[in-house]
Amino acid sequence: MPTPHIEASQKDIAKIVLMPGDPLRAKYIAENFLDNIRLVNHVRNMLAYTGTYQGKEITVFSSGMGMPSMGIYCYELYKIYHVETIIRIGSCGGYTPDLNLLDTILVDHTYTPGNFAYSLNGQDVHIQQATVSLNTTIEETAKEKNIPIVVGDTVCSECFDYYVDNLDRFIGDFPKELNIIGAEMEAFALFYTAKYLGKKAACLLTVVDNHYKNEQVSSEAREKSLNNMITLALDSALKL
Repeated sequence: MPTPHIEASQKDIAKIVLMPGDPLRAKYIAENFLDNIRLVNHVRNMLAYTGTYQGKEITVFSSGMGMPSMGIYCYELYKIYHVETIIRIGSCGGYTPDLNLLDTILVDHTYTPGNFAYSLNGQDVHIQQATVSLNTTIEETAKEKNIPIVVGDTVCSECFDYYVDNLDRFIGDFPKELNIIGAEMEAFALFYTAKYLGKKAACLLTVVDNHYKNEQVSSEAREKSLNNMITLALDSALKL
């Protein structure tokens, strides 16, 4: 049944969802990668499309920015629409000089200094891992398709890191047991909600800036650079 945030019927949403943050990126993916597409959500302009990729039904559903927005949409997709798997596909900032612009990261663990888990179900959890079996499938697909990826941990922050007034302090608070190589704002909410509800989740990110390099990617180049990541997510979905 529809929710206050999603107007789609049960049959409109596939069991596998690709989830970019940007609604226009969802539109781009649907129009350029899927066949037989139909618009299944436009409440709050959070666009979602369902179509087929090499015959397999896939939904592409935008999440918006930040953990609260991701938390709403992934919870409703998992719990109410019975989605089994969500693969977030987005962009991130690099936190190591070893990363180059447009590299693709497959997130292993994500850390948040925030309290998403405590707000959801009273648990003091700040580190969450992606679904191991799903990440294994993505890694195997990347090797088969010769798509280079970097596997590593990320920080999922509540503030856009460029606006943090003391970045050294922010970085200094990272758990020492993690290898944090990038920053984004949604993965913890996705991974934690998936774990809580017994579902599967993964996150692929394209590096679009790096704090250790004075380089950035134009919006046009950023869109085009996401194609490898999108293809990897879709080809992995064929095995699920």
